[in-house]
Amino acid sequence: MTFTVGIDSGSTTTKGILLEGSTIIRRFLCPTSFRPADSINEAWETLRADLEEKPFLTLTGYGRQLVDYADKRVTEISCHGLGARLLLPQARTVIDIGGQDSKVIQLDEQGNLSDFLMNDKCAAGTGRFLEVISRTLGTRVEALDGITEGVEPHPLTSMCTVFAESEVISLRSAGVAPEAILAGVIHAMARRSGHFISRLSTQGPLLFTGGVSHCARFREMLSSHLKMAVHTHEDAQYAGAIGAALAGQRKGKG
Repeated sequence: MTFTVGIDSGSTTTKGILLEGSTIIRRFLCPTSFRPADSINEAWETLRADLEEKPFLTLTGYGRQLVDYADKRVTEISCHGLGARLLLPQARTVIDIGGQDSKVIQLDEQGNLSDFLMNDKCAAGTGRFLEVISRTLGTRVEALDGITEGVEPHPLTSMCTVFAESEVISLRSAGVAPEAILAGVIHAMARRSGHFISRLSTQGPLLFTGGVSHCARFREMLSSHLKMAVHTHEDAQYAGAIGAALAGQRKGKG
């Protein structure tokens, strides 16, 4: 069986997958560099290292046009749908929250794309928003679950990154605990994402992908807003790259 490589050149992280059939052989993840093509090159060289034959390479994401050696290029919407079905074969809806955008993808019973919504005009409710607020309060996104567990959320009135940062600073000056502010930020993001998802006729099972999917507190709050189970997977951040590698198995230029 031949190998295929999928690379998802995102705005904040670059993800890569080496697939053999439906089995993940290698993974690659790094922050997207100042020159995104450099991160794509690093992913490509790492994933194909020591292979006897050159694998078929499919690119997706913001930087998919930046290098000329790709065999195929596919939109991230298509790739996230394909990748989601490998991670959760029964998935009918996918919510992907990345560094700079969020998207909702609806799939039919056969796993084909039937509808989607994408928000790439505003960083509110994205990984970047969560990262900025966490840094303002002196912590990291990876630590949010432990910090906010069992904490009552403090209301946040603004979801604009600039205004929310100023509001957070004001709340700290007023003596509001940082744990409560962070819980409030997660709650506000989950509510916003819930409204976004509800703009489509959402069906379950629902798979949550992207870097923010690692935050269990966010998943819990999103599930509460949607009143339905929200599933994720340890490889959820790689969904786009997985889908790109699967698209490569169909060969053909794109």
